[in-house]
Amino acid sequence: MGDRHPMTGNEMSGAEAGGMERHRYDVVVVGAGGAGLRAAIAAHEAGARTAIVCKSLLGKAHTVMAEGGIAAAMGNRWPEDNWEVHFRDTMRGGKMLNNWRMAQLHAQEAPERVLELEDWGALFDRTDDGLISQRDFGGHRYARLAHVGDRTGLEMIRTLQQRAVALGIDVFMECTVTELLKVDGAIAGAFAYWRETGRFVVFEAPSVVLATGGIGKSFKVTSNSWEYTGDGHALALRAGAALINMEFVQFHPTGMVWPPSVKGLLVTESVRGDGGILTNSEGKRFMFDYIPEYFRDETADTVEEADRWYEDKKNNRRPPELLPRDEVARAINSEIKAGRGTPHGGIYLDIASRRSPDFIRKRLPSMYHQFKELADVDITQEPMEIGPTCHYVMGGIEVDADTELSAVPGLYAVGECSGGMHGSNRLGGNSLSDLLVFGRRAGEAAASYCVSLGEGRPAVRAEDVKAAERDALAPFEVATGPGGGTENPYTIQQDLQQSMNDLVGIIRTRPELERSLEELRRLRERARRMTVEGHRQYNPGWHLALDLRNMLLVSECIARAALEREESRGGHTRDDFPGPSPEWGAKNLVLRLAADGSAVDLAHQPLPVMPDELKKFFE
Repeated sequence: MGDRHPMTGNEMSGAEAGGMERHRYDVVVVGAGGAGLRAAIAAHEAGARTAIVCKSLLGKAHTVMAEGGIAAAMGNRWPEDNWEVHFRDTMRGGKMLNNWRMAQLHAQEAPERVLELEDWGALFDRTDDGLISQRDFGGHRYARLAHVGDRTGLEMIRTLQQRAVALGIDVFMECTVTELLKVDGAIAGAFAYWRETGRFVVFEAPSVVLATGGIGKSFKVTSNSWEYTGDGHALALRAGAALINMEFVQFHPTGMVWPPSVKGLLVTESVRGDGGILTNSEGKRFMFDYIPEYFRDETADTVEEADRWYEDKKNNRRPPELLPRDEVARAINSEIKAGRGTPHGGIYLDIASRRSPDFIRKRLPSMYHQFKELADVDITQEPMEIGPTCHYVMGGIEVDADTELSAVPGLYAVGECSGGMHGSNRLGGNSLSDLLVFGRRAGEAAASYCVSLGEGRPAVRAEDVKAAERDALAPFEVATGPGGGTENPYTIQQDLQQSMNDLVGIIRTRPELERSLEELRRLRERARRMTVEGHRQYNPGWHLALDLRNMLLVSECIARAALEREESRGGHTRDDFPGPSPEWGAKNLVLRLAADGSAVDLAHQPLPVMPDELKKFFE
């Protein structure tokens, strides 16, 4: 297994050459979360020489934060569940803006992918008769999330990682890709650097699979960790691919709000799936006031009915806490803004009054420890204080539904950095099954493309490598240029996060979005004067300066698309256009980088037409 390159010689300054490391593969997967690992396994099993390149350490991927479960219509608890119902739930959750073919493939193939994971050693919780246990989650008609307590993502990463390592797939840890290399419009490889030594690496490969995750670090309050800086989105844009659905950002309804050091840290939806309720500072269970007509046919209408739902699920009524995430996040936001929030600016999530301490400790062990250790709150005895947190981006690289191929030959995208599958709002649990289903498809397609090239693989050009090197070292050059640099990357990131939080958050308006674009323009100007000091050896300031290039580009895409879409739908709420519009429900917004790289171009594109045999599920 490849490892971090050993440091040699003395410290390298920004200007020093430091040698160039080169590797040759058939498929390079960027990212080692669930999507990247599954893609790498599939590519390897298809016979491709495969490498995984990841920004952090193996096992640190954000997939471990997915606590609730893997959505798959296995029918273990509800025999009447099937892929058609899952498909319908996914489309309805995404407010019909999903790529129907992706939603169909996902619903059909998810059960098989879960069983495959079990074959590879994943240890799922069990029903009384020994089947994989499935729990309730928001927006799903039936209990269908296969789970391992509230640590499902961790078990998934453990299983996939173990398999990837056992297969002998090369892994380059703490190695960041800064540029995709092309020849005649097709992928030829990727340019990267070791975070520890600052030395550059060239990966020669005709197939690259992007599995880099999301964009959360552009926002001040987020459940996302430091790696989530929109790298894949930006790499693909600069390579000539398109992004879709970028206006749709999911604010998870429940993140910790106190203490400040953990603000935004995720509180799994499993708390609500296992019976937790939301109350305001007046003690009122407020979600009944926010049930949209769209969902009333499947939702309990009174507190008494909701309580009965826990005892007897035969009528399949659902408590309003299990509405899709966009609905719950907006309701919580409204309560806080109306002055009915908690002392720390959130609302209460209470499972202590609904379930026994033993049940809570058994079903939600991570949450129990998280609150006990970080907030000194015993969730078996008292409610949690929670509030919305930037969690997931529905938008991403536009790909072919069957192969995950982008507009650039040889470039594939999977997981959170790809777009289309979730429409305007992702249902909880659908991300883990999305990773498995499309990770496998992307890996197989990338390997197959490599075979089709035969001996005609594009060769990386020396001038492209030189240009990528110059771009990576640019922050050091500012300091030594005329007048020197005047801007600090940490200050710019802080200002970007505040601006996105305040102007492109849960509720948006035209004046605020216009201000955000103006602010982003100013931040880009400041970024040109950004300076980095010291050496290339582990230099977090330099790493952030490179990440900021991606964050500023992707933030502009979000703000531009949010300004253009004059309606409210899913993860995009416009105060000045409060409802969904039939006109906007029939199209996507597509973003590309202008040929000279100076501007983001936006275009309207009609949705793919759903075939009649699938339309019948919505009649």
